[in-house]
Amino acid sequence: MRSLPPKSVEPGRAQLTLRDVAEAANVSEMTVSRVLRNRGEVSAATRLRVMEAARALGYVPNKIAGALASNRVNLVGVIIPSLSNAVFPLVLSGISKVLDDTPLQPVFGATHYSPEREEKVIYEMLSWRPSGMVVAGIEHTEASRAMLANSGVPVVEVMDVDGDPVDAVVGISHRAAGRRIAREIARRGYRKIGFMGTKMPEDYRAQKRLEGFRIGLREYDIELVDTLFYSGSSGLRKGREMTKEMITKHPDLDFLHYSNDMIAAGGLLYCLENGYDVPNDLGIAGFNAVEILDGLPMRLATMNSKRFEIGRAAAEIIAARVAGVPCDQAVTMDAVFDEGETLRKV
Repeated sequence: MRSLPPKSVEPGRAQLTLRDVAEAANVSEMTVSRVLRNRGEVSAATRLRVMEAARALGYVPNKIAGALASNRVNLVGVIIPSLSNAVFPLVLSGISKVLDDTPLQPVFGATHYSPEREEKVIYEMLSWRPSGMVVAGIEHTEASRAMLANSGVPVVEVMDVDGDPVDAVVGISHRAAGRRIAREIARRGYRKIGFMGTKMPEDYRAQKRLEGFRIGLREYDIELVDTLFYSGSSGLRKGREMTKEMITKHPDLDFLHYSNDMIAAGGLLYCLENGYDVPNDLGIAGFNAVEILDGLPMRLATMNSKRFEIGRAAAEIIAARVAGVPCDQAVTMDAVFDEGETLRKV
């Protein structure tokens, strides 16, 4: 695990005010207030100008103004792509583990991998003036980045460090992880490789892993034979269906790599049921080291993406910044490769 030097103990930069929006829109603060509260008569042109200025600045109205002396509540907004994806419960567990020992309480929101939905969730959470924000990923719309950057609270982006964070960041390098898997596969003599994964580019982290995977294979003069992508939720059935399609199209493949363990598990079951010799004639690897799959007939080759540790480290940063204690601003975890039983031994 690698970390950068401690960040200032300030919770965040100064909050934007009505005056900032008023100056940007060239109107009075009263007009801004009327527009944002949807009260009073304001022309359509002025309303549009105010809303555009607020969005560009990242201004979020305060729903608790005057209710609390500090204008803050002991809540930490946690935004993830999905509450049903098996990847994220460990992240949430790591966050809760730390915050349980503080006055802070996490509240969760899901974006369903939609940038527009993420904007709405960020807006609503920040309007209640939380003490901090934890957001999965580092790719956001300009409006989302502006709101987070000007929120006045600590913001920790998690799961991914390949990019430009708004504030603090905790995660793994997905490009490095993809490259590592490719090397492990190539070292074991596999050469005809098919990749199956989630629909791109909605899942930025999976996209980066695929980029790294291709780079790693090229170090051994290997190109992917084919790729197959899906949309919707991950599951065993999806893995079975994709594997059947891939193998039917390319019966000479000797390796199947999946962007996550859930579809990899479905692929493994399909291969075993249809008489494939795993891992000798056909190797299989997934990603994320999902614990609920420990009962499979064979243990999947995979990468442990340190999800619990990422959640814990993110919550520790939030708690420290709120308490005014120096802490790291960027923490990079090292994903751990597990060869399982679906790869040849070296």
